[in-house]
Amino acid sequence: MNIPELNIANPALAPMGSAVEPALVRMCLRLGYDGSSYNGWALQPGLPTVQGILEDALNMLIRRPIRTTVAGRTDAGVHARHQMVHFDLTETEYAGLARGAALEPGYALVRRLRGVLGREGGSILVHEAYRAPEGFDARFSALWRRYSYRIADGPARFDPLTRAFTMWHKKDVDLDLLNDEAESLLGRHDFLSFCKPRERATTIRTLTEFNFDRDESGIIVAHLKADAFCHNMVRAMIGACLMVGDGRERPGWVALRLEAAVRDSKNMLADPRALVLEEVAYPDDVEEIAMRAELTRTRRKPHEITTDLPELRATNE
Repeated sequence: MNIPELNIANPALAPMGSAVEPALVRMCLRLGYDGSSYNGWALQPGLPTVQGILEDALNMLIRRPIRTTVAGRTDAGVHARHQMVHFDLTETEYAGLARGAALEPGYALVRRLRGVLGREGGSILVHEAYRAPEGFDARFSALWRRYSYRIADGPARFDPLTRAFTMWHKKDVDLDLLNDEAESLLGRHDFLSFCKPRERATTIRTLTEFNFDRDESGIIVAHLKADAFCHNMVRAMIGACLMVGDGRERPGWVALRLEAAVRDSKNMLADPRALVLEEVAYPDDVEEIAMRAELTRTRRKPHEITTDLPELRATNE
């Protein structure tokens, strides 16, 4: 995503950078990571996390504590191809990123971060960094997130060389059954049956894409897109579809689970290692960035639930 450089001029959107200068320059990072060695994105005391590693690197370079905000927190073992993060700098810190060299500050930051993160052996890679437009929020300004999930169904398709990012499922799976169950989840619903609710957070989401296909090697690949995903939502939906796809439950069971809107022992989570955050999308119009953030912060109400998919596609794609 190419976003022109604009100044974050609203002090309410940024923390203080120092005792003498506020941090009003919002920076955006696009990065990818292999989540195999990390306990998810979010900070956890005493445990290696992607956020912890990234913030340690930023703290070293900026020489003060930096706190990041992410587009979507990933669970332990989950990967990201294009994750989005923001954090705030002072004007002095922004100007000093190039250390006096004739380099664009964002480009200089990428080079320096790659140097520090090299100790992770390539598990975390920063793709680009740039000054964000006014009102930008990596989490709340996002229009949608897209995930993929790989499944090797049956031992004949197991490959030890791809085991770090592929689920091994012992039973063969009916692809048509998977797609029928996935289609029943499209639209705006309360996904409580497939979520681990967070305090004061809604479980209403708009799912605009969910389907399965086989790639040229016979691996099943799931594709999912929504305005946002709740904690464990993707893995729970994949797990539920597999229950029908391999014959453990009857067709239509996933729709019944959705309608029940209850989290219980029937909730089966698919293996996290096969899940990849592929992409996060933002408005193209700079003026819509802040507006989108404010809109997203407004909690979804029960009366907004609908399954009118054609309308949803028109408004979310």
